[in-house]
Amino acid sequence: MWLPLIGLIVGLAVGFLLDWRVPQEYSSYLSIALLAGLDTIFGGIRSFLERTFNVRIFLSGFFFNTLFAAGLAFIGGFLGIDLYLAAIVAFGVRLFNNLAVIRRIVLSRWINQQD
Repeated sequence: MWLPLIGLIVGLAVGFLLDWRVPQEYSSYLSIALLAGLDTIFGGIRSFLERTFNVRIFLSGFFFNTLFAAGLAFIGGFLGIDLYLAAIVAFGVRLFNNLAVIRRIVLSRWINQQD
């Protein structure tokens, strides 16, 4: 339970302390990989709350989604087509859907505790 929180704190500290810039030509790849990673993380939180979490599914989804999205952006850049926009829409919809389900689960548990 504490390991993801420690990882988040260490990652934020390293990100704020190091003066590292992403080159402009890689920004679309990084943004889509970040969105794919966030989608997987919130999907993992959702499955944890629904008591269906599986580490193998989470890790394979995290790496596959991130690499597939970055690959899609790369192929689109190679062809001169903005294919990364399709991945942004798909992952954005999934991200908001997972957040909505997480919110409903947390609220229903909170209301049940109040009763």
